[in-house]
Amino acid sequence: MIIVTLERIEGKRIVKTLGIARGSTIRAKHVGKDIVAGFRGIVGGEITEYTKLMAQSREEAMQRMVEQAEKMGANAILGTRFMTSMVAAGAAEFLAYGTAVVVE
Repeated sequence: MIIVTLERIEGKRIVKTLGIARGSTIRAKHVGKDIVAGFRGIVGGEITEYTKLMAQSREEAMQRMVEQAEKMGANAILGTRFMTSMVAAGAAEFLAYGTAVVVE
């Protein structure tokens, strides 16, 4: 699967556009990580606990997007974008989406 943020892939021709492929995950913060993050907020620096949580969320959302695109018959996803939104106190959705296409 070719995944790009561009609207086209150099050297490839789009032969079929299949529609939007998307994948998402909703993650809640962990109480233990919140305590560590609170300490880091006092002394400053990167909050690595949240960085790891967001990285895991991004990968899971991307994998789900790819799985949906594959079910649609795609071999590439163009215009890939990411979005986050808070859905509840302490919980956020991470969304990956793009246009599923067949290229040759």
